[in-house]
Amino acid sequence: MSHVLRRSLTDDQPVIVRGEGAYLIDSTGKRYLDACGGAAVSSLGHDNRAVRDAVARQMDTLSFAHTGLFTNEPAEALADHLIARAPEGTGEGRVMYLGSGSEAMEAALKLARQYHVERGEPQRARIIARAPSYHGNTLAALSVSGHAGRRAPFAPLLIDVEHIEAAYAYRFQRDGESEADFAMRMANQLEERIQQLGPETVAAFVAEPVVGASIGTQPAPAGYFKRVREICDAHGVLYIADEVMCGMGRTGSLFALEQEGIAADITTMAKGLGAGYQPIAAVMASENVVGAILSGSGKLWNGHTYMSHAVATAGALAVMREIDDHDLLTAVRKQGARLEAGLRARLDQHAHVGDIRGRGLFWTAEIVQDRTGKAPFDPALNIAGRILAASKEAGVICYPAQGCADGKAGDHVLLAPCFTSTDAEIDTIVDVMAEAIESETARVA
Repeated sequence: MSHVLRRSLTDDQPVIVRGEGAYLIDSTGKRYLDACGGAAVSSLGHDNRAVRDAVARQMDTLSFAHTGLFTNEPAEALADHLIARAPEGTGEGRVMYLGSGSEAMEAALKLARQYHVERGEPQRARIIARAPSYHGNTLAALSVSGHAGRRAPFAPLLIDVEHIEAAYAYRFQRDGESEADFAMRMANQLEERIQQLGPETVAAFVAEPVVGASIGTQPAPAGYFKRVREICDAHGVLYIADEVMCGMGRTGSLFALEQEGIAADITTMAKGLGAGYQPIAAVMASENVVGAILSGSGKLWNGHTYMSHAVATAGALAVMREIDDHDLLTAVRKQGARLEAGLRARLDQHAHVGDIRGRGLFWTAEIVQDRTGKAPFDPALNIAGRILAASKEAGVICYPAQGCADGKAGDHVLLAPCFTSTDAEIDTIVDVMAEAIESETARVA
């Protein structure tokens, strides 16, 4: 009997004892090719020596000094690194560090609130986000999330957040509608909602540049985020970019928003920031946001005990340097193209694959009962979970999810291999996933 409060209290789980490149190895010696990085976390695989050494070196000198009194060298160096590579328009911003993506979203929402209060607009407290979306599991982050299934058990505890539709082309783009028209129609929902609420009451809009878990690696249509930026600027609303899952190189640029040609006011990041070697997340505030605080109280109103943890930031800085030193953003784009081509070759015409979408090394197959009508399978069948079980048995791990169609129904499987994946590993992922999808949909169809 395990005394660990696991995600499932009834399932037996293999005990992972070692990581080797892209593989996890359990206590029986079975090897699992990690095709999802846990949840788009392990971007450098599981045994990167440079990152391990950086963590060990930092442990030898300093682990923790409270940020109420002190700063430390790796935290400062990592912030310099991130700001220097931030999307154009960020300016002389600053970075704060936390322990998880959920914490980062909580901190980002508080920072947006502080910005408006410091500027003498305390009436700005409304948040607008999108559905489907997922922004974290703490209460405010879950409130912002537009995912009915994840919200339902905690609904009485959640704060009031407005939601508009996500730019989810497979289900929301109309027949005959151009990409440009779709982008404008979806973005203009933000304008309409701001006007309904009263522009003077709205604090921030929250959206992932590439949607992660809730829909499955959905990029925005071209022009969508430029229009969002225009709307936010016109009404004094902050744009919070949630890059917890899609950032830090996952989509082929360090920040996913780089590819949209705009900068956010506040950006959250986690997962690939530390690549799993240490728990770490971050919130990046633009020069505009920092300036409001400097002109006001000069203090951050939201503090956490483990902010700027020296070992965590040293590990993350080593991750960032590995990406630069080995040109891994180019590798993400190259291997991402191989992954896309393989998935399309095997599954594009499959009777139960409705859509294949993604960017970089961040790809999803949406599984449907009826390809023509896009009807999802009954969620009770747990098709995504069945596909995971089949692929896991074959030695490949994917990320299954449900709810992309309406918050409860709608199965998809997400892939996020490590940036150092070989051609052979990418091809194995494609083969195993295609076979798992074929076998499990055939069982229930």
